[in-house]
Amino acid sequence: MTRVAVFPGSFDPMTNAHLDVARRASGLFDRLIIGVLDNPKKAPLFGIDERTALIARSVADLGSHVSVDAFDGLTVEFARRHGAGFIVRGLRAVSDFEAELQMALTNRKLAPEVDTTFLMTALEYGYVSSSLTKEVARFGGDITAMVPPPVAEALAERLGAGPRV
Repeated sequence: MTRVAVFPGSFDPMTNAHLDVARRASGLFDRLIIGVLDNPKKAPLFGIDERTALIARSVADLGSHVSVDAFDGLTVEFARRHGAGFIVRGLRAVSDFEAELQMALTNRKLAPEVDTTFLMTALEYGYVSSSLTKEVARFGGDITAMVPPPVAEALAERLGAGPRV
């Protein structure tokens, strides 16, 4: 039996916290599909194709069993399309848990065959978020500890950040 999981998110941009969860999930599942959500309620800094490409470059060393795919709509439908029995979600702090629990229970109601697996982000990335990373980059701060190198380069180019990136 092949264990397939999806790791969904908007990833605008992917951070080292996301990458940490993806790396560990890639060791737990036979196939991991990182699902890049095209959410019409958000105004992303990077378009869906840019985010997908940046993530693919950032996870290239995780192996051929890890792929990246864009999607819109319900995560459980994305999971079903890929034959996934698991949704992977990262948790940084207790404050993330309440919203994630509600989402997991809703997904379970919509797709009882799909389980949600929570992975705690490594301690050194517990403070990192996409929005915080963008804010630090906008003001010229050093984001090299917050994001993978392809993302740091893209943020520098997009936001005109100086050589500190």
